[in-house]
Parts: sequence; C-alpha cells; structure tokens
Amino acid sequence: MTAVIVVILVVFAVAAVLALIRLVIGPSILDRAVAADVLLTEVICILGADMVINHHTRSMPAMLVIAAVGVFGSIAVARFVARKENPR
Repeated sequence: MTAVIVVILVVFAVAAVLALIRLVIGPSILDRAVAADVLLTEVICILGADMVINHHTRSMPAMLVIAAVGVFGSIAVARFVARKENPR
C-alpha cells in the first residue's frame, strides 16, 4: 500500500509542476486560466486521496469551497475575455 501512495503522490506532484509551468509561461490569459483550474483540480484530488487513504471525510468542506472558487474564477475569466474580444 505504501508503494501505491508514493506513486500517487509522484503523479500528483508531476502534474502540479507541469500546471505551474503553464501558469507561469502561458502565452495567453486562457492558458493561465486552464492551468489554474488544473491546479485547483489537483488540490481537490489530493484532498480526496487523503480522505480515502486516512478513512475520513473532514476535507469535504474544503473541497467544496475550492471547487466553488474554481467555478467562479473560470466564469470571471471567461467574462473578462469575452468583454475584451467584443468591445462595445
């Protein structure tokens, strides 16, 4: 079981580093927004894996708040980009 946990943590760490790289060097605001969504998804997945490994549900409220922040952030970026592309 320990080897599986190590593999899970390594995969999450690699995905988070790749998303951070895209967040920093992303050529457009949409690339950065997608990278931020990926990072938020990574955090939710890590919290979910922690809940499964340690047999608890204490992280559920944090997961819901992080998901809400991700949705509202995506909506805000989409409105910003739409307003920028279609000036009135």
